[in-house]
Amino acid sequence: MVYGVQCQRRVHRFLGWWGWLWLWGMSSAWAAPYEVEPDVDGELELFGLMEEGTLSAESWAALVALRRAGVEPERATRDMLHSLPGLTYAQVDAWMRARDAGEASALLTEAEARRLAPFLVGEESGRVTGDARLLMAFALSDSRGPPVALRMRAGGLRGLRVGVLAVWARRKVGTPRRDARSRALVVEAPGSAVLLPKFHARWMGTRASVLVGTYRLGFGQRLTLDTTALPSPEGVLPDDGVRPPGALERECLLTSSACDEDVRGADITPDFRWDEAFRGVAGSVRGALGSGVALTLTGFGSYQGRSVRRSEVLDRGGCSSGACAAPEVLVAGARGEKLRAGSLPGVFREWAGGGNATLAVSPRARLGVTGWGARPGFAVEGAVLDFQPGARYPSGGGFGAVGVDAAWGAGPVDVFLELSRSVDSVPGAGGGWAALQRTVVSGVGRELEVSLRYYGRGFVNPYSGATSGADVLEGQRVRNELGVRLRYLHRDEGAWRLRGQVDGWTLPSDGVVEGTAGLTRLRASARVDVVSLAWLQPSLRLDARLSGAGLSTLCAEVERDGDAEPEERAACSNGGRQGATARVRSVLSEQVEVAWEYGHARVVETGATEARWDGRALVELKLRPAESWRVGGRVQWKDEDLSERTRLRQEVRTTVDLRWSVLERTTMRGRYAWVVDLKDARTARTPPDEPRHLFQLEVETRF
Repeated sequence: MVYGVQCQRRVHRFLGWWGWLWLWGMSSAWAAPYEVEPDVDGELELFGLMEEGTLSAESWAALVALRRAGVEPERATRDMLHSLPGLTYAQVDAWMRARDAGEASALLTEAEARRLAPFLVGEESGRVTGDARLLMAFALSDSRGPPVALRMRAGGLRGLRVGVLAVWARRKVGTPRRDARSRALVVEAPGSAVLLPKFHARWMGTRASVLVGTYRLGFGQRLTLDTTALPSPEGVLPDDGVRPPGALERECLLTSSACDEDVRGADITPDFRWDEAFRGVAGSVRGALGSGVALTLTGFGSYQGRSVRRSEVLDRGGCSSGACAAPEVLVAGARGEKLRAGSLPGVFREWAGGGNATLAVSPRARLGVTGWGARPGFAVEGAVLDFQPGARYPSGGGFGAVGVDAAWGAGPVDVFLELSRSVDSVPGAGGGWAALQRTVVSGVGRELEVSLRYYGRGFVNPYSGATSGADVLEGQRVRNELGVRLRYLHRDEGAWRLRGQVDGWTLPSDGVVEGTAGLTRLRASARVDVVSLAWLQPSLRLDARLSGAGLSTLCAEVERDGDAEPEERAACSNGGRQGATARVRSVLSEQVEVAWEYGHARVVETGATEARWDGRALVELKLRPAESWRVGGRVQWKDEDLSERTRLRQEVRTTVDLRWSVLERTTMRGRYAWVVDLKDARTARTPPDEPRHLFQLEVETRF
């Protein structure tokens, strides 16, 4: 009882503090969805911004999804236009009024038109249009040929568009099966294969659309259902996306004894990866119910094979309790050696379906209902498999969610709300409630967004894309959270820009670790750019993360020097980071641009008693020697602990980016990175990596 009262007091203090901050924010006029307004041409450049820390993973995913979906200025809705970087609702409303009058193009400055061009698309009726992208990635140390991905799209006749993604995987792991003798899962040895993981055909008419193949979809405030990564999803999107390979990985996917000696410690570029979207049929119908009133109905059905990590699989045939270990995975023909790869493809098949109904009475007022359900079926014959408690998917059988969302706006204010209830078959659970509310106040060049969220401990929804903290409870991020977030944007065109956010949340119920109820976390960032002078554009970025406000963690007992008596246990930090980054950008001419950047941060690791200091520096050069050529070079130094060189990342990364418009509609992009590990080989806990030479190539053609 005392503990419960203490938790309530912590939550009340948390909400009270945030209430004052909310009132202060409302007296200003701020908010924006991205950390920066990227002036890039393709996905490789966006990946580079995330790699250097300028863009968060959430913003990178949203911008890539926005670029792949494309925004048609002449047909896009209010929310889709607002998803473009740097635009406020006030600007979008002015754009839509001018669009109705046939003057929308006059609202964008030359700089804005150039910056937004990669996200805008146009439809040429009466002729076939499309694009094709060929992607490769490899390292100089690779012992095999590079992985390849090819994405093609075409359409334009009678509203029909088609697309396909083909991938050459060099280390594909086979679908597991059950071995009756060892009672373990067995897979075929990893090998090469040509895969067609994604395809779609979509017909779009004036009032209806139908899609067959792979797709993503989302509605409302992304709480009940969203797999698009867009800030404001509006239904079904075709999916043919692929993720670039990340860091190098071990070439041997088996235990070391089963691999040849020359590849046991060798690294290799991983294959291209992709998210397993829904696969099946989806369609929507839109009709007018009166003057200014429209009803949109969307339905979908999916049957998709899904991968899951071995650690997330539970073999109920091998034990009687719920705390069973993950099953062993052996490789056929490898003398019973175990598979080291963490992900098992096609372990289960998922049936899913649902829909949405949205009644819109104006571009700023609507009411929607969303519901969906899914049922997994494990494809391994002879095995009784289920999900571990920490898996992304709930165990026990079927799961789903139903929710209601609403939006209303008048003048400078827009209000959004979504309530959701999840259902599952977990014994003793059954689902939980969640709510998300956003208020946006928009003006000319300034916007404030305040969002409130509550996710119950029993809310288990693997297909929710709602905003959340980094905490994970039994495989779910959108769960066990009570929080508030402020986002802001202030732009004085041609003079300066200010953007940032403050996000705070608490865990209202116990998490995985007993006794964490009431744990409060805070994350904040702000960036100001001065752009009044082309040759001198300074910027300053501040960021802070604080964990465990109001709670303390006791350190393990340690001995004093020369004394057998243990010290009294002191309070340790629950983790935190405070940093500042200064940047100076100089546009010397239309052909030459340089930038310098330095960042310093104080970091306290979870459970530590002392802080460490991190450093980061960057020098960047961009050249445009001709209209068809762009060359960029960057040297970045990063040191995650300036006091020692034995355990964390210390490296220098030199990157060269090249863009060449070979023909009018064909563009080649390439990236080369040389990475040098600076850890001390004599004292490092793990040997430093050999210098790495990494290459990425992309060829894009439009027709």
